Formats: sequence, C-alpha cells, structure tokens
Amino acid sequence: MRVLVTGADGFIGSVLTPVLLDRGFDVVGLDTGYYRAGLLYHDGKDRPATLTRDVRSLAARDLEDFDAVVHLAELSNDPLCQHDPQKTYAINHLGSVALARAAKQAGVSRFVYASSCSVYGAAGDSTKTEAAEPDPQTAYAHCKVLVERDVQALADDDFSPTFLRNATAFGASPRIRFDIVLNNLAGLAWTTGRIAMTSDGTPWRPLVHVQDICGAIAATLEAPRAIVAGQIFNVGDNANNYRVREIAAAIGEAFPDCRIELGSNAGDNRSYRVSFDKIHSVLPGFRCRWTAPRGARQMRSLFEHIAMPEQTFNAAPFTRLRELQRLLDTRQIDSDFYWRPHDFS
Repeated sequence: MRVLVTGADGFIGSVLTPVLLDRGFDVVGLDTGYYRAGLLYHDGKDRPATLTRDVRSLAARDLEDFDAVVHLAELSNDPLCQHDPQKTYAINHLGSVALARAAKQAGVSRFVYASSCSVYGAAGDSTKTEAAEPDPQTAYAHCKVLVERDVQALADDDFSPTFLRNATAFGASPRIRFDIVLNNLAGLAWTTGRIAMTSDGTPWRPLVHVQDICGAIAATLEAPRAIVAGQIFNVGDNANNYRVREIAAAIGEAFPDCRIELGSNAGDNRSYRVSFDKIHSVLPGFRCRWTAPRGARQMRSLFEHIAMPEQTFNAAPFTRLRELQRLLDTRQIDSDFYWRPHDFS
C-alpha cells in the first residue's frame, strides 16, 4: 500500500513514518515545514522522502499514485486555534475537506483523518462513546466535528474515510511538543522544579502516547476496508482516563524533587472521560502500551539523556503558537500562513 502522510515532520508524523516503513508500507511524507527548526534529539531511524508542500496547494493530480492518505497536517491545539479562529476554519476545516475531495477524485481508496477526543468538550463525569453527541468548546474541536461531517459525506464504495479521535497525546518525539499537558508538566518539573497547573486538577483528560496513536493508524491501514470504512474510533485506553491532578502526580513520582501547585479552572470547562471499547473490539491488533506514569519516566530519561536546558524547553519550535507567531513576526509567513518567497541574491 502506498501511503501519503501529511504533517510528516510533526510531533506524530515524525514517529509515524518510521513505524509505517517498518510494517512494510510504501510511504511518502508531506509537510509545510513550520516546525523544522525544532529537533530535540536524533533517533537514528530511516524516514521517507518528504515533500515540502502546503496541503492547501494539493490537487487530485498530486495524489493519483496513492492508495491511502493519512492526514495529520492541521493547526494543532486549542490555544493556537483560538488565537485566530478564522484562519483555523480556513486551514483545518476547508483545507482538510478539500484534501479529501482531491483524494477521492484521484482514486485514493482510504483516507485516515486524525480527529480528537476534544470534540466531547464539557462532558463532566460522564463517559463518552463514539455515538455521543459532540460538544466542541473551541475552534480546534469544532473544526474536527465539521471535517468528520463533511468528509463522511464523501464516502462511497470507492472512497473509505476513517476518523481517529485521539485522546490527548503525550510522549517522546524528535519533533517534541511541550504545549500538551503531560509533556508540558514534565518539562516544567525538570527545568523549574515546579508543576504549575492552570486548573484545580479536577478536569478529566484521556491520554494516549504518540507511539500508540501510530499503532492505531497502522492498524487502521492494515484492517480490511469494510471494517473501518466510515467508522469513528476513539483512540486510547479506558485505563488512561485521568484527572489532571493524577497526571501531575505521575510527573511528581518521576521528578520527586519538584512541587505541585494547583490553579483554578479560569473559565475552561473542558472535561471529558472517553470509552475506548470500540477500537479494541474492532481492531484487535491495536492496544495501548503506554500509561501516564510510564510516559513521565520516559520524559525524565529523555531529559537526562540530552541534558535538556530550560532554554530548549522554552524554544519556540516546541510550542506551536509561539513558533507560528515567530514566523509571522519575522515575515517568513504571511497572514494566511503561506511561506513568503524571498530572493537572497
């Protein structure tokens, strides 16, 4: 199977492409390159040829030789997307749907979309299955719902989309993100000796390791089309539904010299528990191998290995909003997030 992975140089993509190569897929990467300035460590793994393209520029002719598209390339978290909701809708919603249409026109049979459990929004203590009504609280989550709706409408006997609602990601990646909860708290513990939380610790957050996300994507591609066509899967494990304070406690065990400081929820009412029964029953080859405590220990081992200084933890490329703002401020990208051509001659 020949697979195009958009966002191949991102947090998930840089882990995914070697996984797919190891499992025998013919892989091509594509990435616009916003975050290539940030490489936390080298893992020594082979990666496929990666095109430097914006997904908004792709047409059907660019996709004609592929059997599947794995679409990861969107503006990637709530703070970034709330910063400019209009751009978020243009890129994440309209751009993703246009890519799916182009893939269908090109004869691509599978389209795997990286959605998010954040679509469940303010669910309180109830446990949400894939059949639950979404309650998105942010532009990022609302766009996920819109893409699922509009790409699902494209499905037919020849075009099979699958929607993977990932829990909140964590874990080591060469293109690390420090703007996601476990990674952020681990970085704070290592560099400051404090776990400073913006919430009171009561909200629920299901977590899933980046390697387990990659396992779910690979299992989806390997499954018979009839099993995954048009399906939504929550990606994670029931045991990895945590309150934020439990995530902080796991960090505290891995970084025993740090202190934990609680905050207030400050108007953020996002809290959701999620059922992951469906993916484990439909894709028996998938299972989560990582927990929050194991992920916290991985973070400590990584920081020790590279002797990570505070300057690296705070570097712009590892926080999505900060890096895009830097590219805007230095006029390397324009207001629509397209690269500005420059002649250095």
